[in-house]
Amino acid sequence: MQKIHPSFAWMVAGISLGALGLLLLMGQPFTAKAQEQKRFQYQIVEVLPDTQNMQSKLNEFGSSGWELVAVSMGNMTEPRLIFKK
Repeated sequence: MQKIHPSFAWMVAGISLGALGLLLLMGQPFTAKAQEQKRFQYQIVEVLPDTQNMQSKLNEFGSSGWELVAVSMGNMTEPRLIFKK
């Protein structure tokens, strides 16, 4: 069995640690980019209180990428659909 010279072992360990450190430094911009704050748009739409009209508006905004997040009754006669994109 051959013995490994201690200086060779230290050199391999140093290169390995240097490569690991370089990978960690290169990975930091990707983690910072992933933590960017999300931005949303909101849209409030008043509709007539009948099912057909509400369904039409929901489909219209949904097909444009808007997501319904809340329904407010406002003055109790005209529902307000609150969308988020």
